[in-house]
Amino acid sequence: MSYHNPVMLLECMDGLAIKDGGIYVDVTFGGGGHSKEILKRLKGGRLIGFDQDADALENKIDDDRFVLVPQNFKYLKNYLKMYGVSGVDGLLADLGVSSHQFDVGERGFSIRFDGPLDMRMNQKTDLTAEKIINDYDEDALVRLFREYGEIKNAKKLVFEIVSARLGGRIKTTAELIDIASSCTVGKMRNKYLAQVFQALRIEVNDEMAVLKDLLLQAKEVLNPGGRLVVMTYHSLEDRLVKNYLRKGSFSGELEKDFFGNPLLDFKIINKKPIVSSVEELAINNRARSAKLRVAEKL
Repeated sequence: MSYHNPVMLLECMDGLAIKDGGIYVDVTFGGGGHSKEILKRLKGGRLIGFDQDADALENKIDDDRFVLVPQNFKYLKNYLKMYGVSGVDGLLADLGVSSHQFDVGERGFSIRFDGPLDMRMNQKTDLTAEKIINDYDEDALVRLFREYGEIKNAKKLVFEIVSARLGGRIKTTAELIDIASSCTVGKMRNKYLAQVFQALRIEVNDEMAVLKDLLLQAKEVLNPGGRLVVMTYHSLEDRLVKNYLRKGSFSGELEKDFFGNPLLDFKIINKKPIVSSVEELAINNRARSAKLRVAEKL
């Protein structure tokens, strides 16, 4: 799996509880690692994959039971309807950035390489990290770094960015890293830079809104007893998924009907998030922040 080493592969398969003849969806196809394992365990049935990244389409699996949709998973319901699918038995979402996207400097996702400030999952869209850094006003930048990067000294960071862009547009990851590095010291540097890049990536790809949309659509497309398996890589995503599955709302407030009865659509399978084993962490460091949640449609 040179493109992407699938995280918690066996745990994801256990969560899906694949049954013969079932219909499954992998909304984050990537390198196809999870999809290949689903097909290996699926007797008959169908698997529909989604990925908006053109690079991932090169990994398409040659199997009559499989179709790959070259779109963002926010179009889930539309494409299921187009393929004549009225309900699915399991949905898998691995929300992390793929190893390939991190390892190709030209994509702008990684602090390890110099490259253009891009960060688009779908390179046909217009908004890039460069546009955000150079064109957003100070208040908008402070908001996104605080909200999406959970950066405490966001005002200082934004002051440094705005000061630097007075001398010309900030165009590369190296330039941004040089600016942001002045706002942190020592051992916390890499974590701080990762938070800066995370905030920009979330904004570029509208990730939080798309995740909310996915969870709402999953409630509609899953058959009763169908499994929802979601793997997150930062606290913002995990909190949102946890709140929705446990409380039926994104805010964390329990949804109730007129009579005060809880309005829940899912039964939680694992009360605490599943994390990677020591053995997996030893061979795949990128699994260290992954949290897996599994729920069943009521």
